[in-house]
Formats: sequence, C-alpha cells, structure tokens
Amino acid sequence: MRVVVTRAAHQAEELAAPLRAIGADVILLPVIGIAPPSDEESLRRAAHDCDGYDWIIFSSANAVEAFASQLAHLPRARIATVGAATREAAEARGLPVTVTPDRYIAEALVQALDVEDLRDKRILIPSAAITRDVIAPALRERGASVDVVEAYRNVVPAEAEAQAAVVFCEPFPDWVTFASSSAVTNLVALVGVLPLQRVKIASIGPATSATIRQQGLIPTTEASEHSVRGLVGAVSSC
Repeated sequence: MRVVVTRAAHQAEELAAPLRAIGADVILLPVIGIAPPSDEESLRRAAHDCDGYDWIIFSSANAVEAFASQLAHLPRARIATVGAATREAAEARGLPVTVTPDRYIAEALVQALDVEDLRDKRILIPSAAITRDVIAPALRERGASVDVVEAYRNVVPAEAEAQAAVVFCEPFPDWVTFASSSAVTNLVALVGVLPLQRVKIASIGPATSATIRQQGLIPTTEASEHSVRGLVGAVSSC
C-alpha cells in the first residue's frame, strides 16, 4: 500500500513509522506547518498570568509546546487535555494532567468536567488561531470565565503545493491519512476534490470526518480510538 501522511513535518514520523512497520510505502506530504501566533505578546502575557486561572485546557500537543515555551514556572492551575498525545506532551513538559477523557474529542472533555461546578472559575485555553469553537462556549454556558489565547498558527508549507501535485497524479496512492481537520482543508485547497476521490481516506476521528464530508468526500474508515495508533489500526484493518 502507498499511504500518504499529511501531518506536519515534526509530527509525521509518529504516524509514518508504525505504517512502515505494517508494510506500507509511506509518502510524506506535510500540508500543515506551525507558525508563531500573530500576537506573541498576548501568549506571553497569558503564560505570565497563568496562576490566575483554575484550569488550563490543551487540545493539541502543538498548543502545549507553544504555551510551555513561554512559562517561567509550572502553573498552579489544573491541566486538562484532549487526547493521549496531548497529555504526553504536557507531562513531558512537567505539567501534571488532571483530566483526559477516554474519547479524544473536545465534546468528551466538556463532559469530563461535568463533575465540577465551574461557576466563576477562570479557564485558559491556548489554541490554534483557527480551531473548532466547542469547549469555550460550552464552559461559558456553565458559568466559567474562559479566555482563549492564540498559541500558534497552522500554515501551509511553501513547498506543499508542488509536492501535492506530484503525489496526486497517476499512479495515485492507495490511501491518504488525515489526523486533523486543518490537514483536510489544506490538502483540498492544494489539489481539489477530484484527485482525493481516487484514493481511500482514513480519518482520525469524528471532527476530522465531518470536515472530510463537508468537502464533498467520504471517509473510507475512521479510527475507533481517536489517536495515531487508532489511525494505523483503521488503515491496516481495511
């Protein structure tokens, strides 16, 4: 199988290596690059004032890395993460994680915090510039004061268009894998929908699958465990 990995270059091997281990011919096509936030001072200020928050919520490893790089000390706030990889990134930075839901989606994190009265609690969410606006509105409805700070931006790498044109032509790859909605949006912008209708599509989870469908495509398979391991399993079982 020829399998396209669309993750950012610094994260691609986490998916590429286990795919190679099951015999896939992996094609690296990073359609996401990580850039600093448009307002770095706001991120620095949020990190400096982190002890004023009751909770800090991370929904990606990139958010963890961007925020942790600005910290002068470990925050007193409790930490919640979406997904095992995000939790591992936080713990690698010395940030003890209190809550990680079993399902690696934003809605599950909101449900996991149902056990706590959030009225008048202050919550900080470092996130990508463009992201699903699920957690903050739900927590505000429960009375929390939620600040969302841009920690990084997802950008399309300069070389991605030329690389994508080479990858999505005859002979077409067998699979393309998506670990985020941003990857779906960026690749469709680069090559259009028609080439992607020629290949099987593997999605890491329901949010990414929803974006795939919004683009007029159909996921061939979706990981039952919304993680890199689950994505590899989904491809190998088809």
